[in-house]
Amino acid sequence: MRPSTSAPDRQTLLLPVLDTLFWLLAAFVPCRLHGDAFASPAALSVLACAAVAAVVSLCLGYLWLLTYRRRYPAGSFDEVTAVVTQFGVSALVMFGVAAIWGLITDTPLRALTLAAVFALALLAALTARFAARLVNTYRTSQYYQRVARGQDRIVVVGAGRVGQQIIHLTKFDAASPFTPVGLVDDDPAKRNLRILGVPVRGGVDDLIDVCAELSASTVVIAVADFPADRLKTVTTSCAEHGIRVMTIVPVRQLAHRALQISDIREIDLAEVLGRREIHTDVSQIAGYLSGRTVLVTGAGGSIGSELARQIHRFGPKELVLLDRDESALHAVQLDIYGKGLLDTRDMVLCDIRDRAALEAVFAEHRPQVVFHAAALKHLPMLEMYPEEGWKTNALGSRNVIELARRYDVQTLVNISTDKAADPTSVLGRTKLAAERMTTATALDCGRRFVSVRFGNVLGSRGSMLWTFKRQIEEGGPVTVTHPDVERFFMTIPEACQLVLQAGSFGRPGDTMVLDMGEPVKIVDVARRLIAQSGKDIPIEYTGLRPGEKLSEDLVAHSEHGERPFHPLVSHVRVQPQPTPQVEELHAWAVGEDPLAGADSAPADAAAPAGPAPGVAAGSTTDPTDTALPVPDSAEALR
Repeated sequence: MRPSTSAPDRQTLLLPVLDTLFWLLAAFVPCRLHGDAFASPAALSVLACAAVAAVVSLCLGYLWLLTYRRRYPAGSFDEVTAVVTQFGVSALVMFGVAAIWGLITDTPLRALTLAAVFALALLAALTARFAARLVNTYRTSQYYQRVARGQDRIVVVGAGRVGQQIIHLTKFDAASPFTPVGLVDDDPAKRNLRILGVPVRGGVDDLIDVCAELSASTVVIAVADFPADRLKTVTTSCAEHGIRVMTIVPVRQLAHRALQISDIREIDLAEVLGRREIHTDVSQIAGYLSGRTVLVTGAGGSIGSELARQIHRFGPKELVLLDRDESALHAVQLDIYGKGLLDTRDMVLCDIRDRAALEAVFAEHRPQVVFHAAALKHLPMLEMYPEEGWKTNALGSRNVIELARRYDVQTLVNISTDKAADPTSVLGRTKLAAERMTTATALDCGRRFVSVRFGNVLGSRGSMLWTFKRQIEEGGPVTVTHPDVERFFMTIPEACQLVLQAGSFGRPGDTMVLDMGEPVKIVDVARRLIAQSGKDIPIEYTGLRPGEKLSEDLVAHSEHGERPFHPLVSHVRVQPQPTPQVEELHAWAVGEDPLAGADSAPADAAAPAGPAPGVAAGSTTDPTDTALPVPDSAEALR
């Protein structure tokens, strides 16, 4: 049976009896030290005053402060505060009675005696509370040591406030699947610290050795802003030694509630692959968003919804969210505003292909800033249905760009993709067409119409990580197109941070390219996820799909990038294509005439579709190599 930390007999019977005895004994001790006989008038008067204080203390404890009614945990700060108040008020009454009886005025030394009575009684009462706390802690610890057998032994990274909460939670919560056995912290002042008996055993660099010494199978990151480079190092080292890495939910989710066991979660590989230090100029971003009417197309998608969330924090005059998916609009409204009624005019159900409907939106809201994130993005689907890609990514973008010009939009940010650099697919060619129209319109009207080009974002619907996790949950196999396929990675929030920053300093007609760091092989990501799952799942190679490259480029061979404003944002210029003449690109964009686009990619830009050389389609491999090269900086994908 689980031990009780506040047994009724202790609170309702034992403590009041002890407190009464403390008052009476406290009266006896100073009298004896003063040399008064126990039955002398002086001693009896002090004893009478102490008895009055004891009665007052009992009344306060039962009727006002409720210290005898199990209101406070034993030895807690709240109980100590209440006991000090209880005994302090009782002492004031005791001094008042002594003054009325003339004990203080007739014999001033008695005031010191009464002060000693109060001090001794309070000290004894607090000692009793702390002793009860120690007993309860010991009994509870013994109980959980018995039930902890078979639980995961964890080492906590960080001995700060969050780390202390995790130690307490995992040690004293019966539902905890973890047993804390050690901590690591880089603060030298904490090297000798023990939290509820759990010692700090070294710094973060000692983590692997500490885990081996303590036979720990799991590491929990308990640092709110753990540096991205340290996280990559820790996760890579732990993966090599078969140690699971976990963390807690974002601290902002714990602002109004206590930490729970369910808040300790598996670390998302997206946090490792895509995290990087992003420095943005908040005042620069606020300068073109705050107090303005902002329209986001494709607001229900992965990038569009995150842009909406971040833009909302800058206090726009109106944030208009447009999408053709009503369920996606419901989700983003619920996320941003805490309600999903879909009954306000800033939630717009519209398809950018429908020019008349889109113009009605521009006419009603008169946006000053537009983020154009609406697009079809799945490469193999657009290879099968190229006309759909053309209608949305090219003609739909033309509608947005032309209406933005007509209705005096000052800033338009067209969200593009790395597949627009030397494109070999319908997706890449249609997105490049949108870039070229954006550039041509900007050069013609002189306003800040720019494109932002980036690659794969982690965690979006239908993304690689999402697919791999589903395949692992279902027992595999995990499908990879080619053993040499590699991509760049960035998390959605960090990609959107750079998009907002790029929108603040882009020059009219610029195509801005986000720095994505070094690419990672897809097969290595698959192996890492399989190792993290603890399952034995094979990897199956399916062969490159039509239009797919082995590796992506962010800048075309004919483009030259410069970085005049931000170290992570390059500026390039694409060949302009006036919107009235975009139909000239149709045959090239949908793949009917690959040579029709003057800005098209070299013929050898893509690897041949099909299985890898020496690897048969459908063949599998045993994912034994779990080491994953983690880039110093990462890339973003829609």
